[in-house]
Amino acid sequence: MEALVRNLNTLCDEQPFDTGWYLKDLRTGQSAHRNGHVVVYSASTRKIAILMAALKAVHEGKLSLDQPVAVEAKYASIAGGCFARLRPGLVVPFRDFLTMMIILSDNTSTPTVVDMLGLDRINAFCQSIGMVGTTHRQNVPPRDLEWDHLVEANNATTPADVGLLLDLILQGTADPAAAARLGTTSELCQLAIDTLSWQMLREKLPHFLPMETKVAHKTGHGPRTRNDAGIIFLGDQPLFILSVYTDRIPVEGEATRASYDIADHHIGRMCRVVYDTLRVAVVV
Repeated sequence: MEALVRNLNTLCDEQPFDTGWYLKDLRTGQSAHRNGHVVVYSASTRKIAILMAALKAVHEGKLSLDQPVAVEAKYASIAGGCFARLRPGLVVPFRDFLTMMIILSDNTSTPTVVDMLGLDRINAFCQSIGMVGTTHRQNVPPRDLEWDHLVEANNATTPADVGLLLDLILQGTADPAAAARLGTTSELCQLAIDTLSWQMLREKLPHFLPMETKVAHKTGHGPRTRNDAGIIFLGDQPLFILSVYTDRIPVEGEATRASYDIADHHIGRMCRVVYDTLRVAVVV
């Protein structure tokens, strides 16, 4: 683990932006981090917590996966995702809103789900499981913030918080006590893992992995950030948890797209280094 941490930090030191990360080796239980408890802009990785708060509400009988939910006109104009291109008033089951929110990061689905839950319930869920650096402030993130805005002006989390959440979800698939800590069941935790593994955007963490690699993850990005957090599998067995948050990416004019690509590939290279190191350990 010490050598792996040095290699990851070397990759981070080479970049012109900040990187915070959290890693857990699921074979040994060892963990490590770089600025893992520093609060950063969560971007769409916040949707993992929203998903689990929703599944908790389902388990409590306050919501149903099969209840009909309409695409609202007030959110249909928000860029990003699929529902924004469909007719307002379309009605689909609640589970489909959750699926679209994760696998396509659909930004019509997300504020609809947040409205149904309420920010207070989502924040209470996060605090109850120990995500002490996480705050959900808006159902729709503000789009007019300056590049150097304070983290407190937006939805925020920490790499370690999201790593903890993913760890509990994974544990919950086999351990009813861990699922109960999330307020759900093992079946609902497995649904969450399945949904996260259906991610359609094969970028960031899985970018440099073998194509068949199972990755249960959620990406995120903002004007100065590129993030990803997930569980990486070796075959059918979970190998490690890795959450990576970049910040203060230098963007200017035509160089913006290239800067984002560099950050995305940086996250992918970090993931491949961990994958190669821990995969060899498993084989040996």
